[in-house]
Amino acid sequence: MNQNYQKKRGLGPIGIIIAIVAVALLLIVPTYNRLAGARENVNEAYAQVQNVVQRRADLIPNLVNTVKGYSDYEGETLTKITEARAGVTNAKTPEELANANENLSQAIRDINVVVENYPDLKANTQYTQLMDELAGSENRISVERGNYNQAVKKYNADIKRFPTNFIAKITGYQEAEYFQASEKAQDAPTVDFNKNN
Repeated sequence: MNQNYQKKRGLGPIGIIIAIVAVALLLIVPTYNRLAGARENVNEAYAQVQNVVQRRADLIPNLVNTVKGYSDYEGETLTKITEARAGVTNAKTPEELANANENLSQAIRDINVVVENYPDLKANTQYTQLMDELAGSENRISVERGNYNQAVKKYNADIKRFPTNFIAKITGYQEAEYFQASEKAQDAPTVDFNKNN
C-alpha cells in the first residue's frame, strides 16, 4: 500500500507540468491565431490601397499622351507627372505610398492648370473621360485608405491589450503603420482669382 501511494504521488509533478503546458497552449494558440488573422487583414487592406493607387497611376500615360497632343510646351509638367507615377510604383511602405500618392495628385493638379490654357483640350472627350476616371479613382483610394486604417486600428489595439501584448512581443508581432496624408496634403491650396498679378 505504501509503495502504491508513492507511485501516485510521483505522478503529481508531471501532471502539474502537463496541466500548465496545456493551459499555456490553450491561451497562446488562439491568441497567436487571432493576431495572425488581424495582421493578414491589415496586409489585405494595404494591398487594396496599392491596387487602387496603382489603377490611378495606370491612367497617367493616357493622360500624358492626350495632353502632349495639344501642348508641346509643358515638358516639365509632363516629366513631373511621369516621375510621380514612378514613385507610386516604387513605394514600399504606407508612408512612401502616401507621399507618392500626394506627389501624383499634385502633378495632376498641375496638368489641370496647364489645360486651362488649351480650351480645345478641356473639351476633348478622351481628356474628360480620363479626368472622370481619375476622380473616381480618388474616391476609391479614400475609401480603401479608410478600410486599411480601420484594420490597422483593430490590429494595433489588439497587440497592446493584456495578455496579448506579451504573446505579440514573444512572437514578433509589431504595430502596423497607418496610411496618413503627407505633410504637403495638410496645406490647403491657395486659390487666387486675381488675374492682375
